[in-house]
Amino acid sequence: MSAYPFSEIEQKWQKRWEDTKIYQANMSDIAKKLYCLVMFIYPSGDKLHIGHWYNYGPTDTWARFKRMQGYNVLEPMGYDAFGLPAENAAIKKGIHPAISTAENINYIRQQLKAIGAMYDWSKEINTSEPKYYKWTQWFFLQLYKNGLAYRKKAPVNWCPNCKTVLANEQVVDGQCERCETEVTHKDLVQWFFKITDYAERLLEGHNRIAWPEKTISMQKNWIGRSEGAQIKFKVAKSDKVIEVFTTRPDTLWGVTYMVLAPEHPLVKELTSSEQKAKVEQYIEYARKATDIDRTSTEREKTGVFIGAYVINPVNNEQVPIWIADYVLLSYGTGCVMAVPGHDSRDFAFAKKYALSIREVISPDGTAHGELAEAHVDPGIMINSGKFDGTPSTDGIGKVIEFLRQNEIGERKVNFKLRDWLISRQRYWGAPIPIVYCPDCGEVPVPEKELPVLLPKEVKFTGAGESPLTTNPDFVNTNCPQCGKPAKREVDTMDTFVCSSWYFLRFPNPEIDTNAFDKAVVKNWLPVDQYVGGAEHAVMHLLYARFFTKVLFDLKLIEFDEPFTRLIHQGVITKDGNKMSKSNPFEIAQKQLDDRACQNFCVNGL
Repeated sequence: MSAYPFSEIEQKWQKRWEDTKIYQANMSDIAKKLYCLVMFIYPSGDKLHIGHWYNYGPTDTWARFKRMQGYNVLEPMGYDAFGLPAENAAIKKGIHPAISTAENINYIRQQLKAIGAMYDWSKEINTSEPKYYKWTQWFFLQLYKNGLAYRKKAPVNWCPNCKTVLANEQVVDGQCERCETEVTHKDLVQWFFKITDYAERLLEGHNRIAWPEKTISMQKNWIGRSEGAQIKFKVAKSDKVIEVFTTRPDTLWGVTYMVLAPEHPLVKELTSSEQKAKVEQYIEYARKATDIDRTSTEREKTGVFIGAYVINPVNNEQVPIWIADYVLLSYGTGCVMAVPGHDSRDFAFAKKYALSIREVISPDGTAHGELAEAHVDPGIMINSGKFDGTPSTDGIGKVIEFLRQNEIGERKVNFKLRDWLISRQRYWGAPIPIVYCPDCGEVPVPEKELPVLLPKEVKFTGAGESPLTTNPDFVNTNCPQCGKPAKREVDTMDTFVCSSWYFLRFPNPEIDTNAFDKAVVKNWLPVDQYVGGAEHAVMHLLYARFFTKVLFDLKLIEFDEPFTRLIHQGVITKDGNKMSKSNPFEIAQKQLDDRACQNFCVNGL
């Protein structure tokens, strides 16, 4: 019996499918439409590996099944083509990123066609093409005009190997998610998107989407909503006021010191001359540690007294101000009212530096003298003035009302979520459409002048500045307002900006007058079935939800959640390690994670 001539047979039918356009969705027929989308490809490597098939193969199988059931299925494919890995790979090979990316895309496209996937190739998109990133820049301008894009100097995560800024979400266990180099900090002027304005709505939206519970939990933990009070502490012998957020206002009478983040803007202003040298030395020490290290419960707490005091507003006690690296400027107000009697971290710090420890929450309503450890559970308020004898759980609300009546505090909801830092000091990305004029200041590029084209001629110096600085024809321009000589922004956008709206472009990639056709998007969106990796829970999946809510508010779309149903495809592992495109040479040794595959199929795919 002769061998099955798979190459001949498969090519025959693949050509038939392509010639007859059998997999092109009928965009005007929405009676039984189904938008099935798999996370598009990042073409930084030379080719797809079996791990990609594990995502694309089962998803395509399900899409075919739905098509056989009579659904009009839209299943598009494209390329998330910008980004640091693609740039680094091109530099390593000694060729331009545009060339290497195009070569990779051509190879990958043939691989996808060879496996027989039913993609509608008329809907293909490439985020590095000007006809696409023109609209990425247009979205930036919409956020900018509506106060959701801003620029400020801030301590940022810096990868010394990649020589670029990283968003908080791109730092994993204190290391760069791409190269695993230990991340440090720098003070740089950067662009941010105000995702924090949408924290509440990002949480609320979880109630209306069919997503894996683990993924929703990851987002909830990342957003980190907490309720409490914001309290005003006056600085002694000064007109300054320091505001502190706390979830335990019932412990306010137990405050024995205050801690500021070393980066807090008031530190230098309030530090006494006697403490200046020690404070400056400690600030330099703290800058070398990552946020993960600084907040670790296992790390020994360190700090320095700055020589200044605040006044506790409920008992007028003078409280010393310290700086310590376990407090982060990026969380809350960047300062903590320390209650060592009822916080384990504060207790360890107070013990180390011989600071006062006071019991104000008792398990039984009586004082117990010197505490052997912090009492962190609810109890009865003691040593708390008129609130003595109040159950601490009741006391939280009562103290907040007392603070409000006396204008020394108010109820407050706080979030761990920080604004999305989108600036990247790299070449291969969408240029930020802003011009800096000596007279007019910060000026957005007019929409009619988009796209701001990425120049081909740059030098990759590896100096930590954007390679765009090496092209004077790009940098030097005229102010859109006054016409005088001006400079362009040389940072490019985080590639996650490109992927935060791509699902809107797929149904109508051919149009050039708008980012998307409103009528088509109204009929086909949101995505009915989305498939991709769980590792994107607090990056792409969060950013895409944010973008969608912004566009909804701007009345550009009529839905505020992009993906109705989400499935994770699982991963291929070897010895417990996830397969990665960074190591294609071990493909043959990788084994399927059968349990993940079973979960994938049982849960509807």
